[in-house]
Amino acid sequence: MEVRVSFGSDGVISRVEARGHAGSEPSGSNPACAAATVLLRTAYETLSATPGVQASGEAPSPGILHFVVKHYPAEVVQRLRGIGDFLLVGLSSVEREYPGKINVIIDGERRK
Repeated sequence: MEVRVSFGSDGVISRVEARGHAGSEPSGSNPACAAATVLLRTAYETLSATPGVQASGEAPSPGILHFVVKHYPAEVVQRLRGIGDFLLVGLSSVEREYPGKINVIIDGERRK
C-alpha cells in the first residue's frame, strides 16, 4: 500500500491518497492495511467534523482512498496540524511494524 500525504505551506494536510493493499493477503485480512485504513478514515472524519473545514473524499473501490482539504479558518490551523501529526505518527508506526507493507510518502512542508 502506498500512502501519499501532502501538506500546504502552513503545515496543514492538503491531500491524502492511498492505493493498493498492504501485502499479498486477501483484501480484508491484512492487519497493516486495516490499520492504515482506520487511521486514514479517522483523520478524514476528524478533519471534516472540525467547524469551518471544507473537505471531500471518497473510497471509490477497494484499495483506493483519497481526500482533500479545500478550506479552513485560521483559528483551526493548530488543530489541523495536530490531526496531521497524529496521522503521520500512526502511519509511521504501521510502516515500522509491518516492513514492506506500507510505504508513506510525505509531500510539502510540515511546520511544527
